[in-house]
Amino acid sequence: MTKGRNQHIVPRNGGWAVQPAGGGRASSVHDTQAAAITRGREAARNQQSELLIHGRDGRIRERDSHGRDPHPPKG
Repeated sequence: MTKGRNQHIVPRNGGWAVQPAGGGRASSVHDTQAAAITRGREAARNQQSELLIHGRDGRIRERDSHGRDPHPPKG
């Protein structure tokens, strides 16, 4: 299970935001998705949670777990 709140990278007003799950406000807003991913990954590692990267359409396109994964990949 994860310890902290999952971090979502979402489009926001022409930029990209790091949005904690269940949070009303973004923890940070960036000009590029790459910058938001870097910051979101740091937060996910610190909180041992999951990073969920959304595309411009708002759909999740990638996930990255930084916690204790109850279903780790085989192999």
